[in-house]
Amino acid sequence: MSMRLRGWVMALGGLGTAVLFTVACWGLPPFGGRWHPYGDRAVRAALARHTANTVSSVNFDQRAFDTLGEESILFGAVLGAVVLLRQTRDEHRLPPEPARVAPPVRRYALLALPVTLLIGLYVIAHGQLSPGGGFQGGVVAATALHLLYIAVDYRALERIRPVGRYEVADAAGEAAYVLVGAAGLLVGASFLANFLPLGTFNTLASGGTVPLLNAAIGVEVAAGVVVLLARFLDQAVEIENGQGDDRAEAGT
Repeated sequence: MSMRLRGWVMALGGLGTAVLFTVACWGLPPFGGRWHPYGDRAVRAALARHTANTVSSVNFDQRAFDTLGEESILFGAVLGAVVLLRQTRDEHRLPPEPARVAPPVRRYALLALPVTLLIGLYVIAHGQLSPGGGFQGGVVAATALHLLYIAVDYRALERIRPVGRYEVADAAGEAAYVLVGAAGLLVGASFLANFLPLGTFNTLASGGTVPLLNAAIGVEVAAGVVVLLARFLDQAVEIENGQGDDRAEAGT
């Protein structure tokens, strides 16, 4: 296929996409109106499944399969970072040098660490009840651990961050989401169907499978973010290129 023909194919594809997008937008309810068919259906479905947070109901019940794709994107990104940023033969690891931290920064970072971690866990645990959930709470929890890097130094962070275990937790969170979905098939329902008892509305045990899927996402996101930051921080703080060091020493 010539470059000119490829250009025409791309132009026709883009034009077709633009036409379909315009037609779809033309059929949307007017902005600011009182008729919201999609929102009304989502709210009714959330209330029927005893899920107080409609957004979590959409993410982990009504469109749980889409959320599996979003989770898999992060899992793939973490896997790619682990493979591409691994230590190679011509690189060697140096112990990070201690850095001086201003007393006010140390004090407030150490105070904020447990509070931030608690907030992250709370957001994950209450994802089906209030705004937030596994995605948001996982990022907050992972950020809390790295406050130790700001408050003390990199070596202190390494002591509470065994990367291998977080890699296992990342994979376990991904697998748990799939296994909960597959459990629906074992009881005669569809994949990722909400098959568990719905519980009492507005309690931690409400929502059927929503809390389980939300917790799986929280584990996967928190562990994944920790692993991503660990790989990039290792490159910046500990790992040096051996060939580059040899050339530098030869030049001196």
